[in-house]
Amino acid sequence: MEENQHVTSDQLLNENEYSLERSLRPQTLADYLGQGKIKKELAIYIEAARLREEALDHVLLYGPPGLGKTTMAMVIANEMDADIRTTSGPAIEKPGDLVALLNDLEPGGILFIDEIHRMPRIAEEMLYSAMEDFYVDIIIGQGDTAHPVHFPLPPFTLIGATTRAGSLSAPLRDRFGILAHMEYYHKDELKDIVLRSASVLQTDINTKGAYEIARRSRGTPRIANRLLKRVRDYAEVKGEGVVTEPIAALALDLLRVDHEGLDIVDQKFLSTLIKLYNGGPVGLNTLSANIGEEVDTIEDMVEPYLLQEGFIQRTSRGRMATAKAYEHLELAHLMTD
Repeated sequence: MEENQHVTSDQLLNENEYSLERSLRPQTLADYLGQGKIKKELAIYIEAARLREEALDHVLLYGPPGLGKTTMAMVIANEMDADIRTTSGPAIEKPGDLVALLNDLEPGGILFIDEIHRMPRIAEEMLYSAMEDFYVDIIIGQGDTAHPVHFPLPPFTLIGATTRAGSLSAPLRDRFGILAHMEYYHKDELKDIVLRSASVLQTDINTKGAYEIARRSRGTPRIANRLLKRVRDYAEVKGEGVVTEPIAALALDLLRVDHEGLDIVDQKFLSTLIKLYNGGPVGLNTLSANIGEEVDTIEDMVEPYLLQEGFIQRTSRGRMATAKAYEHLELAHLMTD
């Protein structure tokens, strides 16, 4: 007897959202906008591996969050015409989890581990032989019956992604043959990404509207796509459905994202640094307690862009606000010699 399958509206909505998110991701290096240096190098390495009919060397993608590391991993898999299995460092709780993932790979397959710096050390150590010689040694049984088993693996490619390359141990980092530093995007690159995403979302937008979103997106495609969706909503309700520069500016002002891309957390971070601590230096733990954000969140999500754009400096004594931060918040009168 056949069972009736009932799909709820929530399930359908989730599937549509997932499908939509996937459609925003480029599928090939040619479609991938930005990261020109990395793409140029990867194109050579991928072509060489295909000519030799070998698995691509292991790849480490590192840089701030939201720059397209996961997307790049998917693009590499597509270019290599390889199956890809995805996981994250925290999801690998014990060596057996890693063995199951590796065992599931076909020859030439790709294992993508996001947040690889958060993988347990015991699982990381198992990766050494897997990456270098394509085998793992596992212990079968317990007590007197325990014995090692040499478990061969097919040639595969490990792609690791991390926001903290410095947190990786040297033995693991050294086993990656291809190191790719993902950098913040230029405003023109983000404008093109916004225009492409708007086309996928069937959103009417002009070039100036796309640029207004791009310049407030902190150099990050993920943020650009998120802001585009909210500006689209604003345009449909408050405008005529067209994302223009004035509509984008009004929507983003409503979201409290300023013309430099700083959001409420960034502004609070700088304001606290200046008003409570005379611009610093002040320790990160102190700032974290003051603004109510976790230290990891500040280090991964807030500081990289503020450092990149010259709003703060890191010193041995703590964080310091620059003259640009005072001027941006219109607090120049509080500057001290």
